Amino acid sequence: MSMDHPPRVDERRGRGGRLRRVVAASAALGLLLAACSPDEDTDEQPGQEAVDPDREDPPYLDATLTVDERVEDLLGRMSLEQKLGQMTQIEVHSVGPGDVQTYELGSVLSGGGGSPPQNNPESWAAMIDGLQEQALGTELGIPLLYGVDAVHGHNNVVGATIFPHNIGLGAAGDADLVRDVGEVTAIEMLATGAHWNFAPVLAVPQDIRWGRTYEAYSDDPEVVAELATAFLEGLQSVQGPPDVIGTPKHFVADGAAEWGTSEHSDGWQIDQGDTSISEQELREVHLAPYADLIDAGARTIMGSFSSWQGEKVHGREDLMTGMLRDELGFDGLLLSDWGAVDQIDDDYSTAVVTAVNAGVDMNMVPHDAERWISTLQDAVADGEVSEQRIDEAVERILRVKFEIGLFESPFSHRDLLELVGSDAHRALAREAARASVTTLVGQELFPLPHDAQRVVVSGQGGNDVGMQMGGWTIEWQGSTGAITPGTTILEGVEQAVDEETEVVYTVDGEVDGSAELGIVVVGEQPYAEGAGDDPEPSLSAADLALIERVRGSVDELVVVVLSGRPLLLGDAVEVADVVVAAWLPGSEGDGVVAALFDDRGPTGTLPMGWIDAPDQIGPGGTQPWLPRGHPG
Repeated sequence: MSMDHPPRVDERRGRGGRLRRVVAASAALGLLLAACSPDEDTDEQPGQEAVDPDREDPPYLDATLTVDERVEDLLGRMSLEQKLGQMTQIEVHSVGPGDVQTYELGSVLSGGGGSPPQNNPESWAAMIDGLQEQALGTELGIPLLYGVDAVHGHNNVVGATIFPHNIGLGAAGDADLVRDVGEVTAIEMLATGAHWNFAPVLAVPQDIRWGRTYEAYSDDPEVVAELATAFLEGLQSVQGPPDVIGTPKHFVADGAAEWGTSEHSDGWQIDQGDTSISEQELREVHLAPYADLIDAGARTIMGSFSSWQGEKVHGREDLMTGMLRDELGFDGLLLSDWGAVDQIDDDYSTAVVTAVNAGVDMNMVPHDAERWISTLQDAVADGEVSEQRIDEAVERILRVKFEIGLFESPFSHRDLLELVGSDAHRALAREAARASVTTLVGQELFPLPHDAQRVVVSGQGGNDVGMQMGGWTIEWQGSTGAITPGTTILEGVEQAVDEETEVVYTVDGEVDGSAELGIVVVGEQPYAEGAGDDPEPSLSAADLALIERVRGSVDELVVVVLSGRPLLLGDAVEVADVVVAAWLPGSEGDGVVAALFDDRGPTGTLPMGWIDAPDQIGPGGTQPWLPRGHPG
């Protein structure tokens, strides 16, 4: 395998050169170790060969042949049942004993919270390797593509490095930084055996009431394209094998769904809803970033739950094949979203036929492999789906597996486990958190004083790693509390001030005496997807009361807002001296504090406008209080 890398982060223009050299050096060392002894026998690392060494290898296992030659040979050996198995992706908790071999599955994924019983990097590697061993024990020995939603780091894994969510990276506005985030995410994925990342999100959100707003970089399609391209390049630059591949999603216009159009059974309002925008707007705003990501080397793309003009995207051949393949030239693997095929039609057979003929190559089922496979098999027998279409889908799936070197190195790279959550990786996450902090009011008051005699930190968010990480962290919806290692904002303050400074933490704002400086950390509780749909995103009445309470005990008051989107701040703007948006900064809360006490002050700029009145919310709203790009 090649040990060459693209120009590392320390060779690029921009800030943080010393930090970048540390990250690059540690990553390169880990990859070198993995490359030199990827299959050493230990008690933990699989030592099995992908194929019985005593038998004569078929051509598709010859790595000296071209990808085209290997795909053609393997495809020609496959039965219809084996092909349909390759088109199937099942969630790990739905994989029963023997299912990988019975159905000859093409892929397994971990959904949000899809973790082994003991959630740590070593157990993840053992879990994925165990499934991979089963796949290699099938007649043809086709390895699994194992997928994860590593949307802000390898975020299902306890102990992994958790970066700011994309909206914070959009505020940082630094493509080099985002590229580095992609690199580190890939390294931590490879350590556990996951090589397919369902990221980056290319949504261009038009309505902050949407619960997925924080998964987007900006409401500017050019910013989305630039930063998502950087993330994909970083993710796919780390040489395995297997290489890690990214998945731009959700194709297309998921950010333009309209309030009240969701039909989700849990009462969601906008997520998975319908958009009625014109074709011109669809193309200019929402389709445009996909062209850049395809040019940057995207090999897989995921479809959107949403509809366009009343018809589910997963069932639209004009979008999935016409726009994506015929116009943009995408020739990779098109994956459905979680159970999205089922939503196309109440009749499951009709839904399956429509989705596959529209262009879906692999279905994230995610629970019932037998139902999906038997339904598709019947559709082929009845002539509703052609064998040519099946071959086309399977060819794309196999091509990706050969391209990333999965046949040559199907198992985890356990020599990289020591890098998961390492100091160097957390240093990058800390820098990303620092760079994302955005001043809403009070820029002239920075830096905050290191030498105050007394500092009061207040609010749940001041001492809660889970709250500052948001959704898609360890569990699908995230959770409050110490759910994974990290540093809180309180810990960051204690490190930032002088030794003589007294730091007092009070969750409820009740302060005994007075202080020169108060830092109140308020904002949203963790959520993901439609559970975060909110008709009027705002600070709560309890948050506003807390701010008022602390105001009476401090000389200078700083309000730090943790949120996945702009929020109505109520009276907080008048009550506080400084208000900053820290977004959802990830596991390293001390990065937020670094921005407050650093001589530069916060350097982030708004990736979308910030509101201060309800009539500014949603498409057609009045001009926001603060424009995109503030305070630049």
